[in-house]
Amino acid sequence: MNVLERESPVHVLELSSFQLDDIRNFRPHIAMLLNITPDHLDRYAYPMENYARAKFRIIENQGPEDLFLYNGSDPLTMEYYGKTRIPGKALAIRLDMVRDGFLNAGGFEFDLNKSRLKGLHNAMNALFAIHAAQAMGVPAELIQEGLSSYVNAPHRMEWVGEIAGVAYYNDSKATNVEAAFYALQAMNQPFVWIVGGQDKGNDYAPLVELVREKARAIVCLGVDNRKIIEAFGPLGKPLVETGSATAAVQAAAGFARPGDAVLLSPACASFDLFKNYEDRGDQFREAVRELKRETEN
Repeated sequence: MNVLERESPVHVLELSSFQLDDIRNFRPHIAMLLNITPDHLDRYAYPMENYARAKFRIIENQGPEDLFLYNGSDPLTMEYYGKTRIPGKALAIRLDMVRDGFLNAGGFEFDLNKSRLKGLHNAMNALFAIHAAQAMGVPAELIQEGLSSYVNAPHRMEWVGEIAGVAYYNDSKATNVEAAFYALQAMNQPFVWIVGGQDKGNDYAPLVELVREKARAIVCLGVDNRKIIEAFGPLGKPLVETGSATAAVQAAAGFARPGDAVLLSPACASFDLFKNYEDRGDQFREAVRELKRETEN
């Protein structure tokens, strides 16, 4: 749908590098670049600079009165920031703005501890949103109210429920290693990890230490789990293979203890067993609900 078909004082757009490749007159009053990580490099003939240049096109048509929010703690963003002409005002969002669940922004301190948002990456996302809201004149108390009442979108660290003292999270949208890394990093209790699917040439090395430190067990959910077993089998964690969301949830429940979590964060695409990541997350959610019904009866 063309966003201009719907009347609104504000339009919020999430744009991929593919879309930014084709802009001509697009000019956001507030532009945000949350990070730059290797992705879609085949489209850009593989030099990282080509991909980064596409991401920075979001500010190409901005003027002096426009605002650019960027991740001042992201090395790749900062590397290419220094090579880019910044036409408007710019403000760095940094990790040191986050401390003990409190976010410092524009002279105010916002409490994220009561929110369902988990992990440092979500705290950074919240900081971007807070600064954008402040730039548009939203009062601090309304921003805090929004943070406290925020409910994650489906399949994005979505809290599904609790069974026998075990919390279940649906992070089916995590279809690559980087997304899964942030999910695993966000967990502050032992967890059973449901992982796997259609591999996209993944390198699981960045996840090994987090799994070693935090995971109680590993439940594979995919047709071909060889790379996962090769990467994490040497850790000596309990590891099983399953072929359905129901089987994965039941296996995870068998490993989990009260106070633990079960985390579906696959690090893979979903097309080997499911229609898409939404279908995978929906089936996981329903399997958790069915387990809850069985447990309570």
